[in-house]
Amino acid sequence: MPLGINENDREEKLNISREDKLHFEEMWLPSIEASSLAVEDVARKLDTNMLSGLSWAEAERRKSMFGANEFVVKNEDPIWRKYMEQFQNPLILLLLGSAFVSVCMRQFDDAVSITVAILIVVTVAFVQEYRSEKSLEALTKLIPPSCHCIRDSKVHSFYARDLVPGDIVLLNLGAQVPADLRLFETIELSIDESSFTGETEPVIKQTKRRKTDENKSTWETMAYMGTLVRCGSGKGIVVSTGDRSDFGQMFRLMQAVESPKTPLQESMDTLGKHLSYISFGIIGFIMLAGWLQGKPLMDMFNIGVSLAVAAIPEGLPIVVTVTLALGVTRMAKRNAIVKKIPTVETLGCVNVICSDKTGTLTKNEMTVTNIVTSDGWRAQVTGSGYNNIGAVQIQDSSSDQETAQMARSSIYNVLEVGCVCNNAAISPEGTLRGQPTEGALLAAAMKYGMHACSSNYHRLQEYPFNSEMKVMTVRCMPRAAHNELHQEVFFSKGAVEKILQYCSKIHYQGHCVPLTVEQQQRVLSEARQLATHGLRVIGMARGDSMESMEFLGMVGLHDPPRPQVRQAVDIFHSTGVQVVMVTGDAMETAVSMAELLGIYRPNSTIVSGEQLDAMADDELKDRVMDVSVFYRVTPRQKLRIVQAFQSVGAVVAMTGDGVNDCVALKAAHIGIAMGKNGTDVSKEAADMILVDDDFYTIMAAVEEGKGIFYNIRNFIRFQLSTSIAALSLITITTLAGLPNPLNAMQILWINILMDGPPAQSLGVEPVDKDVIRQPPRSSKQSMIDRSLIVNVLLSAAIIVLGTLFVFQRELQDNKLTPRDTTMTFTCFVLFDLFNALSCRSQDKSVWEIGLCTNRLFIAAVALSLCGQLLVIFFSPLQWVFQTEALHFQDFAFLTAITSSVLIVSELRKWIQRHSPFRLGSRITKGRSRSDLI
Repeated sequence: MPLGINENDREEKLNISREDKLHFEEMWLPSIEASSLAVEDVARKLDTNMLSGLSWAEAERRKSMFGANEFVVKNEDPIWRKYMEQFQNPLILLLLGSAFVSVCMRQFDDAVSITVAILIVVTVAFVQEYRSEKSLEALTKLIPPSCHCIRDSKVHSFYARDLVPGDIVLLNLGAQVPADLRLFETIELSIDESSFTGETEPVIKQTKRRKTDENKSTWETMAYMGTLVRCGSGKGIVVSTGDRSDFGQMFRLMQAVESPKTPLQESMDTLGKHLSYISFGIIGFIMLAGWLQGKPLMDMFNIGVSLAVAAIPEGLPIVVTVTLALGVTRMAKRNAIVKKIPTVETLGCVNVICSDKTGTLTKNEMTVTNIVTSDGWRAQVTGSGYNNIGAVQIQDSSSDQETAQMARSSIYNVLEVGCVCNNAAISPEGTLRGQPTEGALLAAAMKYGMHACSSNYHRLQEYPFNSEMKVMTVRCMPRAAHNELHQEVFFSKGAVEKILQYCSKIHYQGHCVPLTVEQQQRVLSEARQLATHGLRVIGMARGDSMESMEFLGMVGLHDPPRPQVRQAVDIFHSTGVQVVMVTGDAMETAVSMAELLGIYRPNSTIVSGEQLDAMADDELKDRVMDVSVFYRVTPRQKLRIVQAFQSVGAVVAMTGDGVNDCVALKAAHIGIAMGKNGTDVSKEAADMILVDDDFYTIMAAVEEGKGIFYNIRNFIRFQLSTSIAALSLITITTLAGLPNPLNAMQILWINILMDGPPAQSLGVEPVDKDVIRQPPRSSKQSMIDRSLIVNVLLSAAIIVLGTLFVFQRELQDNKLTPRDTTMTFTCFVLFDLFNALSCRSQDKSVWEIGLCTNRLFIAAVALSLCGQLLVIFFSPLQWVFQTEALHFQDFAFLTAITSSVLIVSELRKWIQRHSPFRLGSRITKGRSRSDLI
């Protein structure tokens, strides 16, 4: 649905006279009122013309009054209130209580230090949450809906947000209704209103309201915003937009409901809670042990609360959300729009991709290249694009004038069907409005000089194409100049074998003769011959009735493969991802293209829709992993294919663009719709939309999905190792009876590093170019596995041992001085920054991925170092953090010690890469498909 403007912003933009405002207010028509009025009355009340629509000037005037066709978002809380909400954190309240107690005890130094630290921590948390909200808001603007509208007597396409009451909207198969419409023309129109009423059966629409139950929630004469066209086409007058639509009322209720968290966010919340319980237990023990050792209770309380703030990963869910949202935005820049954030978590687990052929594996730039008539004439068509540049060259045309005329007439008959049985239109500039296949038929006719042959007929009825029947038929009446017998004519086009089922006659040498079995076999053989060259074959017929039509011939359309698809298929195969072509095309066409793209291989099998129907579920389950091409399948069969793969444990991505694909798209783990040629129905059902309809974009999305997963793992490794190191350091020194190596303010500063810029920058690490070559991740694999735990404990152990060594070295006189805590504090901070550097990749060296490839990380580390230097050398901060200035030799010594965590990590990565027992070596190219599941 169109979202967006703030209510206050809308009021400020209105600059209309009171009279105009009252006039426009009268134009609003509730759907129940509009449905009860005649169409002419609705048009009169809205001051519009059903043929020519509104003028652009009038539409702009109405938009300035009514506002955009989008929902008004409720006013958000001001930023200052969001900032104050951060102080509601129980741990922050405890610290504030500690500062208050310090004031009461006249320990003003401690009170000021604690307050400054609280402000820093709260500000970092606020910035994190604000970034998260803004990132998620940006996602709602990635998919602006569009519509077809008549203005100034011409059909235009533009964003649905620009519609106003009185506009005339055209509805086509698969479209989303952009506003509340009063219908005045319907052709077999049925609309899915399940998102609006909950009823699963599509509602058949008509132009006149029937006498029916007055309590009915929707009316057959109305099309409601947000519903989806399942069949047919229609036209309607916009009666309500935005908030005043019936869906707008539901939107107001929807705003009060919070979106559920993703599984990954839920698991991070659970992890955070478990770590919090453990941390609270350890912190309670530290406070009790320190108190029993005679240390000041107030000091132990401050340290305990500060340690809780630092050790408890309250920022973990926020960073995960930001990383996911920014990753989704990055995917959008690569033409993959992710509608649902959980999709990102699943992308790296996909091991079967079921892809449609036309438009995804191929360019969907249809061009008629061959014409074969029923009486054997052949023609080559030159040129490309939706224009008249090119020619129809008839082959083996006799020099005899009568025979040549017969050949031209046969070609004309075939192309005439393609023009009349057609809903596309080509503008003078060469822009296509409609389906590429129909556009190609119009272009072929234009090259033959047939520029307006469809105007010779008046269309009475349309029987729309659907994926089950694979045929489109129109019932027409020839116009006066061409209608001597006043007889209706039917024109049909579709799959050759389906068209032949309606034919009892065939056009042969200028005459209509009975269609024999031998002739049927000859036609089918000719169609197969064209299909072996990778052409899509469409049969043409006409007749006085649908039960007894005359077969006229066929055309072959070429659709070239997309240039990078072969590369993507090869990469997917090498990593254990099976790519399967699922198409409605004939076997020869499908196999020819599958071989060209590397999908069909010698050891794989192909299955037709008929064979699929004949298989039992168990047989299909046993064979499905060996199939590389499913041809002549229907959308209903696509669902069965998806379920078969899922039954053997595969994680399935399915592409689709049609109305009837939505069930399979919803059933797949990841439903992928087409952005250019996909219907609104398929986009609504999908989890991801390919803006450019390109299969290669799927590989880019999988690459981003894997990269996001590993970035989150890197962040978790960094944060857990820092938390464990901080807790362990204070625990060991307390049990050993040593003074506390870090004071409360220093612990809070460490928390800022742990949740702040260095940690955040790990979430936006550029995607490793080799991540796509990693095998699919098991969907059952936990974010925190054994290898991650080992790395966390190893890093934490090095940080604790190194920091204890520096602390013990400085504490030789057994008296704690500002220098001792400064050295220890700086040591821990430098350990933290070197640890962050090592966490940028789990298995690649820092030098291999590039020291400066993540500029945000470099900036974050530089900012942290500057902050640490200010804490050490800036007098006011020295007073807050109880530090003193260090010498150059001290920094050289600390750098040598703290870099050990990076050196050990680099050694571990080198050993892992060169070890014959590492995990990656288990994946081999010779692995069987069944092993992937």
